[in-house]
Amino acid sequence: MDFNVKKLASDAGVFFTRAVQFTEEKLGQAEKTELDPHLENLLAKADSTKNWTEKILRQTEVLLQPNPSARIEEYIYDKLDRKLPSRTTNAELLGQFMLDAAKEFGADTPYGTTLITVGEYQRKLGGAEREFLHTAAVTFLSPLRNFLEGDWRTISKERRLLENRRLDLDICKARLKKAKQAEAKAAATPDFQETRPRNYVLSASASALLSEEVDKAELELRVAQTEFDRQAEVTRLLLEGISSTHLNHLRCLQDFAEAQATYFAQCHHYMQDLQRELNRCANSAVGPPPPSGAGSDPVPTAFPSGRLSPGASGSRKAKVLYDYDAHDTSELSLLADEVITVYTVPGMDPDWLVGERGNEKGKVPVTYLELLS
Repeated sequence: MDFNVKKLASDAGVFFTRAVQFTEEKLGQAEKTELDPHLENLLAKADSTKNWTEKILRQTEVLLQPNPSARIEEYIYDKLDRKLPSRTTNAELLGQFMLDAAKEFGADTPYGTTLITVGEYQRKLGGAEREFLHTAAVTFLSPLRNFLEGDWRTISKERRLLENRRLDLDICKARLKKAKQAEAKAAATPDFQETRPRNYVLSASASALLSEEVDKAELELRVAQTEFDRQAEVTRLLLEGISSTHLNHLRCLQDFAEAQATYFAQCHHYMQDLQRELNRCANSAVGPPPPSGAGSDPVPTAFPSGRLSPGASGSRKAKVLYDYDAHDTSELSLLADEVITVYTVPGMDPDWLVGERGNEKGKVPVTYLELLS
């Protein structure tokens, strides 16, 4: 193996010296250089951003894909940089099961017809869900992952380098302090046998060595201080970019909320249409009302009571929530947001009320109304 033994030994020595300095700091046996308060605040803000971004990312993944096995599969495909195969949503699968069941039971039967209707809308719901999942992954999950796997890794690398520079600085400070203490001690306790020429030469040589050691320690300290200041500035510039990260995540969050709103609006629209379809199927199954005789009430005798007048429960005002098209002459067409008078009659289906609007009168579905006090 081709490697530099001297460099390896030097790196091992630096690592050991840093480990000793770090341990002594933890034990309170060595001084520690404190970072600038502004830099400390930036570090705390960065740590908080990283921790909460991880939590929001993980919980969003759980929200969008509750199946742990599917999440693991998505993670593997993402790490392999391969496109994830299209996966059928649960709603689409349910819709397909309903359509297959309708074929077996008979598409011309009431149950089969209803299965087809509901199944088609379940497939529409599943398609809307798949589109929402794709949009959320692109506009929200990907930017959060990019921050954690890109920007944050760069920040962490520079932070580790800053910590090493700080340890080197404190090591140099301790080394200079020890050199000065040794020099002062030598000056305070002179050699009393300096009268001998040989001892005098040795004493002068030791003093020169101590002085040289102090000069060397001061030079190393200046170099370490310069490197520490440079690394602190680099780290500070990176950490100040966290504010830009917050703005980017804010835009991503708005896009995510907009995608959710669009998805739920689509689901609400599909369910409204499904409700109308089911009501139409139910009315068709009952069959057309019998023709009324001359001079009878304008509303046919599909109502249990011969007269359409407020019963014992009394009449109330109701606001129409959605448009409704009457399927026969016994029903009253409705327009969203209009206010009508409604009441019930004895023996009437609880899912329906009698509605009046001016001179018009007919059955109206309860689910389309909001009763007013």
